[in-house]
Amino acid sequence: MCKGKLTIYCGTGRGKSSAAIGNAVFAAEAGKSVIIIQFLKSKAKSSVSLLERLEPEIKLFRFERSECEYGELSEEEREEEKKNIKNGLGYARKVLGTGECDMLVLDEIMGLLDMGIVDGKDLKEIFDAAHSDVEIVLTGRRLDERIAKKADEVYFIEPGEKEKKKDKNNKNDKSRKN
Repeated sequence: MCKGKLTIYCGTGRGKSSAAIGNAVFAAEAGKSVIIIQFLKSKAKSSVSLLERLEPEIKLFRFERSECEYGELSEEEREEEKKNIKNGLGYARKVLGTGECDMLVLDEIMGLLDMGIVDGKDLKEIFDAAHSDVEIVLTGRRLDERIAKKADEVYFIEPGEKEKKKDKNNKNDKSRKN
């Protein structure tokens, strides 16, 4: 595993990506170079334009080509996007191996586990290949124990009771419409 710090934001609550981006802004403000690679996000997300304005201090990469989120794609489109996602993972491996930046944020990388695109062993191998002091920040819903064992910090972000009630009401409204 890399010598740098590994931080994970996981859980079913909202704000994991925001927390990771906050870490990136803080690092950039301290003069560090930051690369963010986002996975499983549609190109329509509004945070992209803000992050692009922060270049060159923070560089943002999305390897997926679709305008839709991965879960909304047909099986054929998913197969194509898997290739693009694997290119993104290859780039992450390169960045970690060469020390191209001070901080690497892999946004929604844990979601690749949920989608069956990679498994925990694949991700652990990527991190094990790191030969630098790159600080790594991961986000996603599910926490893989093999990766958690290597983490310096793990933050579980879960919805509060108010948010749970709102989600439950939204699901009930949708089922009534169907």
